[in-house]
Amino acid sequence: MRKGYAFGVDVGATNVRVGVGDTNGRILQKIYEKTDKTHGSRGISQQIIRLIYTLQEETQTNILGIGIGSIGPLDHKRGAITNSPNIPFKFVPLREPIENEFATSIILLNDCNAAVVGERLFGAGKGFNHLVYVTLSTGIGGGAFVDGHLLLGKDGNASEVGHIVIDVEGRLRCGCGKRGHWEAYCSGKNIPNYVRMVLNDVEGTEHSLIHVKSAPQGITAKQLFEAAEQGDQLSLNIVDSIGRLNATAFASLINLYDPSIIIVGGALALKHEVLIINPITRYIPDYVINRMPEIVITPLRDDVVLLGAIATVYNPNYAFFKS
Repeated sequence: MRKGYAFGVDVGATNVRVGVGDTNGRILQKIYEKTDKTHGSRGISQQIIRLIYTLQEETQTNILGIGIGSIGPLDHKRGAITNSPNIPFKFVPLREPIENEFATSIILLNDCNAAVVGERLFGAGKGFNHLVYVTLSTGIGGGAFVDGHLLLGKDGNASEVGHIVIDVEGRLRCGCGKRGHWEAYCSGKNIPNYVRMVLNDVEGTEHSLIHVKSAPQGITAKQLFEAAEQGDQLSLNIVDSIGRLNATAFASLINLYDPSIIIVGGALALKHEVLIINPITRYIPDYVINRMPEIVITPLRDDVVLLGAIATVYNPNYAFFKS
């Protein structure tokens, strides 16, 4: 077998990715599957184990260590996902089954904490001591370096930014069960709820592409953004209002963390860059008091969490939550 390399795992609500990488930020090989939500609370860890074995066999590579960037919230003492709003299990063990299977060091981080490590070492955050990473995807999450220190918090959940309150009236309920959270309005999973709420207050929408493509009760975030990209005015108006909500949340991150740069990733942002970023940059001056940072789309694209997870194996000082 080839010499040992770090294996990285990206556990998302939609996909699980596994990759092998080197110290220079190169992913030598990677594979992914839809996240297993049908085989109980241990199904995801068993899926990860199977994918690691598959990749190890394909690459003929020894495992130096395994870094995991996972959706949260996380319970680091037990090495597990707990009460995630985007998967149907209250407790998903990760560290213990994977460590027992491979008898190697496991480093577990929130996926966006892993991503911001990847950005600082290999991406748009290289050379910055003050940076924030935000993912706009099935859910919304974030990670931050302040004064060169990765913010983790007592449980490793310091930057659960998707649960910033952006609507004190709490008109929509988040998947976590609480009301008014950013994720309840602007995440891929919950944008349809926001669309339906807006349409309740709008008349004469029957000719909109929202209705042509799908009745409001069946609308998806993908259909909304595609209709907007085709010039549908109602869809453009709704996307613009989502952009203003995103801007208020981004402003809170700037006012709290005072970053030099905010790097944006996640499926929504990567697939609809202009419709996501332009409204944020247009509206954010209304809410920010600190000096504006640069706001950019991640150059690492879908690999950002994988690269961060791999990097933590080679740079364990970035994560004190390890076996």
